[in-house]
Amino acid sequence: MESLKKNIIFNNIDKLNGVGAQLSKYLKKRNIEKIKDILFNLPYSETDRSKIVNLNKLEVGKIQTIQVVVKKLNFPRIRNLPNKIICEDKTGKVEITYFNSREGYLKKLFPINKELIISGKINLFNKKYQITNPDYVTNIDDKEYVNKIIPKYHLTKGINEKKYRKISEQVINNLPIIKDWLSKEFLKENNFPTWTDSIKTLHKAENKQDNLSPAYRRLVFDEICANYLVLSENRKRIKKKKINKFFTSSLSNEIKNKLPFKLTNSQEKVLYEINNDLKSNTRMFRIIQGDVGSGKTIVSLLSILNVIESKYQCALMAPTEILAKQHFDLAKKIFDNKKINIEFLTGKTDYKKRKKILYNLEKGNINFLIGTHSLFQKKLKFSNLGLVVIDEQHKFGVKQRSDFAKKGGKNCDVLLMSATPIPRTMMMSLYGDMDISRISEKPAMRKKIITLSKPENKIKELWPLIKKQVEKQNQVFWVCPLIKESPFLDYTSAKKKFDIINKRYPNKVGIIHGALDKSEKEQTLKKFLNKEIIILVSTTVIEVGIDFPNANLIIIENSNKFGLAQLHQLRGRVGRGSNQALCILLYKDGLSKNATKRIKILKSNDDGFFIAEEDMKLRGFGDLIGYQQSGIKNFRFADPIYHENLFYLADKYIKKVKMISDNDTHHFLLKLFDRAEIINQNFD
Repeated sequence: MESLKKNIIFNNIDKLNGVGAQLSKYLKKRNIEKIKDILFNLPYSETDRSKIVNLNKLEVGKIQTIQVVVKKLNFPRIRNLPNKIICEDKTGKVEITYFNSREGYLKKLFPINKELIISGKINLFNKKYQITNPDYVTNIDDKEYVNKIIPKYHLTKGINEKKYRKISEQVINNLPIIKDWLSKEFLKENNFPTWTDSIKTLHKAENKQDNLSPAYRRLVFDEICANYLVLSENRKRIKKKKINKFFTSSLSNEIKNKLPFKLTNSQEKVLYEINNDLKSNTRMFRIIQGDVGSGKTIVSLLSILNVIESKYQCALMAPTEILAKQHFDLAKKIFDNKKINIEFLTGKTDYKKRKKILYNLEKGNINFLIGTHSLFQKKLKFSNLGLVVIDEQHKFGVKQRSDFAKKGGKNCDVLLMSATPIPRTMMMSLYGDMDISRISEKPAMRKKIITLSKPENKIKELWPLIKKQVEKQNQVFWVCPLIKESPFLDYTSAKKKFDIINKRYPNKVGIIHGALDKSEKEQTLKKFLNKEIIILVSTTVIEVGIDFPNANLIIIENSNKFGLAQLHQLRGRVGRGSNQALCILLYKDGLSKNATKRIKILKSNDDGFFIAEEDMKLRGFGDLIGYQQSGIKNFRFADPIYHENLFYLADKYIKKVKMISDNDTHHFLLKLFDRAEIINQNFD
């Protein structure tokens, strides 16, 4: 093979010697499609074939290497019987067994009286040592190729170690010195090897993969940089010049002073940040991060009022009809008597009403439109859209957010809201192209939710408590991990629990779970919101952000099986009213250390950001609530727990370097980590 050039690492693997269509298909199952994917498919362990073992000291079940002489070949004529090659050394004999192998091939591989090196897994059959389909059979002259510690890679069916090793070594051994994009001074200062040296080091068997080693840290740093470069370029595109909006806040100040509560310092600070963005000559692209019940919605509505007063239209989009309707009702209540025309649009809005809304919106007769995914429709046109607000933004795709914002042209500001607290390092990798506002305080009127734990074998003790809640018309959530019973999992099912509770309180119990369609879920939630049902049995699909002010008790079964962040989100479904709320965590006997720690943290703390940090430490980066399936960028090497300092270092470094368009090496870095295509997916 020709010596690899820099650009060749982006070629398909079928350009390599010995890689045909079938092997390419197998490799694709391991997400290996380009030569660079082989570089990044690092060994996870090693196979020690370095010691030659005498036949009288073989260990069954182990991979071992032997040096033997071929004595006899046995090719039975009875179908389905294996071919056998008898080999020996001075201490004993061993059978080498093959199934479905051609006689001619084996005769060539095992010449009689020839000394060979054989390596494979040792078995015992009929009291005889045996190696079936050995990994390596080679001449004494090639002893060094087998007789060593060999890197062990994650492979798939159709590819063995020997076959993959040939491909990997073909790439690694021919890898040229690629000009580094980091300066020698920076490498030395941070104890980083060059990129080429890092790759070669990490593919050596004697260097077990250590995510804190200098070579591995170097790859992590580059990957984080590639991610930050995308965010940096997106930010440059988003923060374009806009026409300065005429800005006034007299109406919002008047309403703020009439609220039945005082905004927290945290809310005031975020409102100030948003207002500064609205007044600036560049587009706002900001996210409000706030814990459950921290008061994000009132801040967004006051911001919206400022934009409306400045003669611009506003739109607020939520993922579900029930959440959008709550926003609509709150806005109508707060903006009462202010001559602001607010409309509500969902997929269920009838044709005549929809047509009227679309007409008035385009004519500028509607100041504020609230709705669901219906706000995406192409027919929907604004007269002068100045601000887009998206609630629970992670439930919408990047393109959906982009298409929505484009309805306001290049003069439209964008404000996102999320009620799921995210650890800082994760926030940097997710929202590095946005300005981030954080509401960390809870309103003074909100009482802390009392959190208790109880073993499930004492569940009967809860019935008097539930009876008391039902008599007071206080509502109850009962959360179960499964929809129906499983023969494999010892978890409580929602359907079984519904049947049990419904017998005690007929016609007062509802059930909601993931198997129901969207309309069925929303109908049940509406009934619960309207107090038509008192107890709601549910899996973890309870909508984040919806206020159920009359719900004061939540019972979570098998709580030890949930993550901290998820338990905190579930707990946040109660305590939205003025009454004291209670959360009861039921658990099975024999709690693990981590489960015990999770329950202890939750009982003693209600700070969602602290809980998110602790959850990430306990459960890992990719397992936090809602984000793995909601488009979070999956890092191949970086981990916010182990490499926290590298996230900060990369952030500092990227802010110093030139933008992508000025630096070809950054183009290479983006392509290397599959980030090049992401740039074009964000806002124009």
